[in-house]
Amino acid sequence: MSNTIKGQIALVTGGTKGIGKAIADKLSSAGATVIVTARTEPKENPNGYYFIAADLARPESAEKVAREVLDQFGKIDIIINNAGANLSMGGSFSSLTDEHWDNDFQLNLMAAVRLNKAFLPAMIEQKSGSIINISTYAAIQPLWEMTMTYSAAKAALNAYTKALSFEVGPKGIRVNAVSPGVVKTPLMQDFIEGIAQSSNISVDEAFRSVMNRVGEVPMGRMGESEEIANLVAFLASPEAKYITGANYLIDGGLSPVV
Repeated sequence: MSNTIKGQIALVTGGTKGIGKAIADKLSSAGATVIVTARTEPKENPNGYYFIAADLARPESAEKVAREVLDQFGKIDIIINNAGANLSMGGSFSSLTDEHWDNDFQLNLMAAVRLNKAFLPAMIEQKSGSIINISTYAAIQPLWEMTMTYSAAKAALNAYTKALSFEVGPKGIRVNAVSPGVVKTPLMQDFIEGIAQSSNISVDEAFRSVMNRVGEVPMGRMGESEEIANLVAFLASPEAKYITGANYLIDGGLSPVV
């Protein structure tokens, strides 16, 4: 993948840790100039990526990010909508409030919708671009007690990805989704600890509970962030120039769907 996207400008939202950081590093190693966003700037930025502080769950943030990127770099070639999280930490239909639903949809769906909308005119003008929306295995296998609002928001993101690919494909822009399974990230650790706290059980018990509900991973382990990044970098590159409107599961064989 070395230098396959040399000279391209890539934006990775939520790009300071976990899967987002791994994607930023991989795109950089493939030759791209990388911009990352997060709510707060990391204490260390060893790779020197251009950083924009933004809470993308807030409607005004997308225009701010797009304006700064285009002012500073003059174009955008790759958008990785990675920012997302399971904000409700689970609950039944009766315990989830409108605020829970709105929070998850704002971050996991509308952040990508608004950011793409802000950048697409520039991509359309240059007649090229690649958008990759990071979804989740939970969108096709929701766990009612853990991921109801998150799964619904990401399922909507999948449908949006497909619809947008039809609209902008003739204009030279590819739109795909990547759906990781259970991946070893700081966000996953926070998720497990949140379940442990809310259920008054140990972290180990919470992890076993999640894995029992998710099911057995045939490859026998959680995924690594770098493995997700490898797929994303391929989809962003010219080597995937005939791929659009697809949703790639990368879950160690966890999904029972053929």
